[in-house]
Amino acid sequence: MIYSGIDVAKNKHDCCIVNSSGEVVVESFSFDNNRDGFNKLLCAIKQAAQKEQTQEIRAGLEATGHYSANLVAFLRNSGVELVVLNPLQVNLFRKSHTLRKTKTDKIDAKCIAKMLITADANPVCLSYQIQELKSLTRHRSRVVSQQSKCKQSLSRLVDILFPELPTVCCSITQASIVALLLELPGAHAISECRINRLCRILQKASKGRYSLDKAKEIKDLACQSIAISSPATSIELRFTLQHLLFLQDQIRELDQSIRICTQQTQTPLLTIPGISYTLAGVILAEIGDIHRFDSPDQLQAFAGLEPSTYQSGNFQANRTSMVKHGSTYLRWALIQAARLVSQNCETFHNYLQNKRAQGKHYFVALSHTSKKLIRVIFHILISNEAFDPQA
Repeated sequence: MIYSGIDVAKNKHDCCIVNSSGEVVVESFSFDNNRDGFNKLLCAIKQAAQKEQTQEIRAGLEATGHYSANLVAFLRNSGVELVVLNPLQVNLFRKSHTLRKTKTDKIDAKCIAKMLITADANPVCLSYQIQELKSLTRHRSRVVSQQSKCKQSLSRLVDILFPELPTVCCSITQASIVALLLELPGAHAISECRINRLCRILQKASKGRYSLDKAKEIKDLACQSIAISSPATSIELRFTLQHLLFLQDQIRELDQSIRICTQQTQTPLLTIPGISYTLAGVILAEIGDIHRFDSPDQLQAFAGLEPSTYQSGNFQANRTSMVKHGSTYLRWALIQAARLVSQNCETFHNYLQNKRAQGKHYFVALSHTSKKLIRVIFHILISNEAFDPQA
């Protein structure tokens, strides 16, 4: 077998090819991140295979986000077995083989190639739906993060333009308040508005929940408000609200696309009470091929929910934090899923309560619940069976 180590960058990549003995078959070379460059890589791999008289080829690269997406697709379509390596493992492997503080792209490519000889082979074999889910769910996470920042800005602006408003509504992001502030951005504008118009805005946006009494309450509060009158800040408030509505529309559209993709996978995760299409989509997208993992413990480590261990001599640490070296997205999804499943499934609810009864903090108990959930997820994905709470 020959091993092709690839160091990925933005505009060009580096490759080194070695044989099973670790001898360099093709010295490190660079190729561009385009069609000609990819063909150059494939040609070099095939020539190396002919030279070593083997048809067994394995390529490896670090998980570097979007920079490797096109290269991964090209190699997979070309029939090359591909292994995606954890950058932390590659870094530790390189340090363990030299004391020199030397790091170049060509050295990294050679290091990855030699690491492939002894590394556990995890070929990339993801379905189209899983790849789409990964793009959708990660983009959704970014949009939700933007929405959170937008809500923080909205809270700041309301504190300036109408600080008393939150006392008379459930939330400043509810539909009726957003509609009100879009037309009347601030206490000064609300105080000068006719009560009939104010009532119409609230009644329409709240679907009849808020009427004349609520309009009078808000108007009276606006007339007595300590808020400043700032046209510039009012414009910022209006633009912030428009941006918030735009982000909410994006999240709804993403949720719909995630739902469709998750349904196409026919995953048994949806049989677990409390796990929605979105959470199931995130979990599936981040796990990828469940057969990459030999046990639930490996899946737990990949999620970064594995507790760290510290022991030296006669000392053994009793309290250690989670490693958190795994997928941030998967860790978030599993924690959220554990919380929701414990609310909807008696078995998990009792498990969480037992951990709480042992004196554990809620979030510690929740982490234990998520580990139990990992074992369930591993089993039903491996067996492709529906969830059975009595099993």
